[in-house]
Amino acid sequence: GQAEGECICWLMGGHLSRSCRELLPNPRYGSTTENDQLVHDDDSLGGLDRQDIAEFPYVEFTGRDSITCPTCQGSGRIPSGQVNELVALIPYSDQRLQPQRTKLYVVLSVIVCLLVSSLVAFFLFPRPVLVEDGGIRSVVVLFDHEKSRVLMNMTSSLNFRNANFFTVLVDSVNCQVLYMKTVIGTGQLDNVITIQPLSQRQMNFTVSVEISGSLSYVYAFCTMASIKVHNIVVFMQTSVKTSYMVRSAQYTLEAYRYIDCGANSTLHHPPSTINGLLR
Repeated sequence: GQAEGECICWLMGGHLSRSCRELLPNPRYGSTTENDQLVHDDDSLGGLDRQDIAEFPYVEFTGRDSITCPTCQGSGRIPSGQVNELVALIPYSDQRLQPQRTKLYVVLSVIVCLLVSSLVAFFLFPRPVLVEDGGIRSVVVLFDHEKSRVLMNMTSSLNFRNANFFTVLVDSVNCQVLYMKTVIGTGQLDNVITIQPLSQRQMNFTVSVEISGSLSYVYAFCTMASIKVHNIVVFMQTSVKTSYMVRSAQYTLEAYRYIDCGANSTLHHPPSTINGLLR
């Protein structure tokens, strides 16, 4: 606030503002002639050109009732040390307080997040590994005539199909062979194979079988020369354990096998399954 009757002029940029009645003529306080004298020349004001006014330094004129600005202390500049301490007052109607397209940005962000989440779930969601019985690949038959035993090495195959986008490890394969509900052979393999993403792989495993003791009549049947085909039926139960990421799974396959125990065989015997391939 300024005392009434004082004449104060501010020179800022290239404009001149006069706040006293003598410099701002009014029809109630002056004549038309005086007004014409003040504005008759656009390029000259109080004997100063526009260029001279623009180069005029910042000067704060304080009157009797005025107060020096506490922020800049009359210098017209904010100290660099107080830049992070000062708060600027912005009118509520300022456009900076009204960001444009806010709803559009929110909708796009939600869509992008859903898309990324869907892709991550699609690629990392665990899918079951398909394990199929590939049947018997070969059978090697040996006879122990002294003890009336039938010894066989049965080589079977398993087919794996990995539908995941990551590697699957076959931890173990455990097989048990039964004849007339009697266990005649077992076999186990650990850390078998690794199945690459979106691929298929086949593995072979061999189980040693011995038919003797209370089943010695099988030896007589297999060595009978009057019979051309010496087929016996055995039951095989195979358990497979797999692991991938933080998940593990176990699959059980059950199948009946027809085996010619009278001679060696290298023919492929497709499996006869019960209760499905996977359980």
